[in-house]
Amino acid sequence: MNIRLLSGSLISYSYTAWLGRFPNHFVRKAMLGLWLGRLGAGTSVQMGCRFMNGRKVHLGERNMINFGCVFDGRRHEIRTGNDVSIGPEATILTLGHDPQSPDFADRGGDVIIGDRVWIAYRALILPGVTIGDSAVIAAGAVVARDVGPFEIVAGVPAKPVGLRNKELTYRLSYKPLIG
Repeated sequence: MNIRLLSGSLISYSYTAWLGRFPNHFVRKAMLGLWLGRLGAGTSVQMGCRFMNGRKVHLGERNMINFGCVFDGRRHEIRTGNDVSIGPEATILTLGHDPQSPDFADRGGDVIIGDRVWIAYRALILPGVTIGDSAVIAAGAVVARDVGPFEIVAGVPAKPVGLRNKELTYRLSYKPLIG
């Protein structure tokens, strides 16, 4: 048995089953700081988030990760820029299957998310997608292709519906004691 795979699975299970539901932000953040590939300064991860292979998840500075999000870093990496807001129950996948494969082969790729991106409630980001700086992913959107900088996308599959203001200056800051 691969000891590295076993220990990674135990860490993932421990965080998802217990620590990820612990109501103190500082305790969760301490664990994530040890486990994730990167946890940028000022980044907040709410309760109930799941990380599959946290070593391949790299969160930038001042990210706001809402409750119930899923980060699938099983084989490929997830990288976020700074000041990224990810809404409740959003899912970021890096691995799936090729539907045309006779042997159900895996297919996937890294997911790269730029600075000041806003991913809304229950959005789904599929493997291999790059989201440009300051883009907006609407609630419930399924993103199967790259999204350009400042682009607003919505729908299934996600398609451009507008452009975001280019004069953005905000820096996220959310530090809950509980939540």
